[in-house]
Amino acid sequence: MYLLRHIFLILVLLFASKSFSQVGEYRNDFSVGLTAGYTLNKMDFQPAIKQSLKASPMFGFSMRYICEKYFTAICGIEMDVQYNNLGWKEFIEDGTDNQFTKDLHFIQVPIMMQMGWGRERRGLKFVFEAGPQFGYYLSSKSNFEGNPWDISHRPNNVVYQYDHEINNRVDYGIAAGAGVEFSSPIGHFLLHGRYYFGLGDLYDNSKSGFFGRSANQTIQVKLTYLYDIITTK
Repeated sequence: MYLLRHIFLILVLLFASKSFSQVGEYRNDFSVGLTAGYTLNKMDFQPAIKQSLKASPMFGFSMRYICEKYFTAICGIEMDVQYNNLGWKEFIEDGTDNQFTKDLHFIQVPIMMQMGWGRERRGLKFVFEAGPQFGYYLSSKSNFEGNPWDISHRPNNVVYQYDHEINNRVDYGIAAGAGVEFSSPIGHFLLHGRYYFGLGDLYDNSKSGFFGRSANQTIQVKLTYLYDIITTK
């Protein structure tokens, strides 16, 4: 039932984004471009693990379709395909500066309902976006192999993550964000921040699994450039 509730919420968000194309002033604007930014990630583990935010760059490409102007809101859908190095960084409480770092390499596809208020063609506008995000796990790497620390130095005596690989390659969740967009004759420049809340667990969460929850939580700041391929006449 927990999983079904979240799937239903994702479907509602998809339906809401589609519904914006059914009323208002017609638009037919399609743009493509590049995106890059910086990501801060940690894992929501249960039992808990003491962590700090793990920073890494991300990059990919974007496409956006503007379908209508609804009153003062400019509505559309943006989809990104991006590479991201997620994972976590945890402290080792042994009186030293030791840290365990786990890199989790993902291809991610956020599909965002986007609404903007302000200048449509030239100038600034404020942008809000929300929608589902899907990811596929590629590979992992850590700074140590096995369990190099005594279990007594770990909060809650949690060491399972050191020598066990990810069980579930498909990640999914909900993302939302806001930012500003500057439109010019040479394209659109978007600076925005997003927060991603993972709903899918990366490790086995069944009764035989160790973690009850093991999901990504991500803060992202990104710059996107979009060039118009099709514009409303």
